[in-house]
Amino acid sequence: MKRKKTSRGSRPSRRAAKFSEKKSTGHAASHAPAAPEEQRPRIGLEASVERVVPHNWTVQSLNPRYPSVLSTPHMIGLMEHATGVAVEPDLPPGTITVGTRVEVDHLKAVSDGATVRAWARLVKHEGRFLVFDVEARSGEHLIGRGRVFRAIVEPEHHGAKARSRVQQ
Repeated sequence: MKRKKTSRGSRPSRRAAKFSEKKSTGHAASHAPAAPEEQRPRIGLEASVERVVPHNWTVQSLNPRYPSVLSTPHMIGLMEHATGVAVEPDLPPGTITVGTRVEVDHLKAVSDGATVRAWARLVKHEGRFLVFDVEARSGEHLIGRGRVFRAIVEPEHHGAKARSRVQQ
């Protein structure tokens, strides 16, 4: 692939600058500034949630040819739920968190009826984003692990922005 030559003193294009921002933090630059340090949830907050896997959380509920095992999206949903539970007491009044990015490996299958515990710990802030380490276990088995990224938002403003994108 041929590379476009530029002079040493040239500035990167807007597209190149945006790409480098995404690469460094994993997110595009946000229009909302990061919350002041005293309004951010404390690093180290953690929580876990536990559920028995119902049949409608299995891949078989979507396609009868598949086995009756926990789907990856439902495992991730439990992990995301644990992240919200972990930081909820430390959020600024009137705010919530919403998921923005997921980096999770689904390592082992478990069937419906299994008990799954999802755990999350807040490990760092990246601007207005919160970064969590997450795991899902069923008994002694590690069934999933990774990172979940969330942003702090005001629900009314966030909902209004989402509604404005609806095509009618």
